Amino acid sequence: MSAPLPSWNDGAARRALLDFVDAVTTDGASSFVRPEDRVAVFDNDGTLWSEQPMYVQAHFVVDRVRELVPAHPEWRKQQPFQALIEGDEEALRKLTEHDAASLVAATHAGMTTGEFSRTAKAWLATAKHPRFQRPFTHCIYQPMLELLELLRTHGFDLHIVSGGGIDFLRAFSEETYGIPSSHVIGSSGKTHFDLRDGQPVLVKLPGLTSLDDGEGKPINIHLHIGKRPVLAFGNSDGDLQMLQYTGSGDGPRLRLLLHHDDAEREYAYDREAKTGRLDRALDVAGKDGWTVVSMRSDWNQVFPQG
Repeated sequence: MSAPLPSWNDGAARRALLDFVDAVTTDGASSFVRPEDRVAVFDNDGTLWSEQPMYVQAHFVVDRVRELVPAHPEWRKQQPFQALIEGDEEALRKLTEHDAASLVAATHAGMTTGEFSRTAKAWLATAKHPRFQRPFTHCIYQPMLELLELLRTHGFDLHIVSGGGIDFLRAFSEETYGIPSSHVIGSSGKTHFDLRDGQPVLVKLPGLTSLDDGEGKPINIHLHIGKRPVLAFGNSDGDLQMLQYTGSGDGPRLRLLLHHDDAEREYAYDREAKTGRLDRALDVAGKDGWTVVSMRSDWNQVFPQG
């Protein structure tokens, strides 16, 4: 039988994960956690897949805006549409998850949720990362796939908690991570119920109802899961409150931050980054004893083969 987490180098991070799983799943131990309470939450961008040079959903929005601009000529003089259309790299680098979610809402108003899902899936099937020249869904992290599988086989209840759009995430979460759409929490846009050709549908409207970032993450965890996680994994200041919330419960808790410090195999960024900034959370991690995972030192492989 092969050792668990083969893409993880033997070190403090790998041992912390294996020790935690052993502690909460050993029946009879004082640290045992019932399977129904083994809630584990994961950020997506920069935690489960690459988020540089900009969020994947931002790439999606750029392509959608360029596709739809003939029907919206006014966008050529409106920001941030103008920057996207003209390929203004500096402006594009400043796009936040909030910007991406808002632009998705603007470019998909009037679509049904089913139409949006089909559009997102079709885009993901052909779009490629500009540096790695592989589909974005192949820019997921092999060590994280192994961790998800380890937790799954030990009865953990896995959830994605991301600032990305919930409908975009649901278009690939099950096929890519084995996490069903019902276990995805993300930023959500307004919708309304309608009958089209006699069939009930949900139609996407402009505007956000919830931004799932920062303090919004623990709020939505409580709203949608109803239990405090025992394990949380993030990579940026946007995950700080989620990790703090996870750690404040009773019993064993594990909080992890992925530090992107591998410019050769992926990217190196933290405190000064425009996308996925890791500053305050890194300080809190050091003070409170969270597990910081070094991509360079702790992973012997970054992406899946092929």
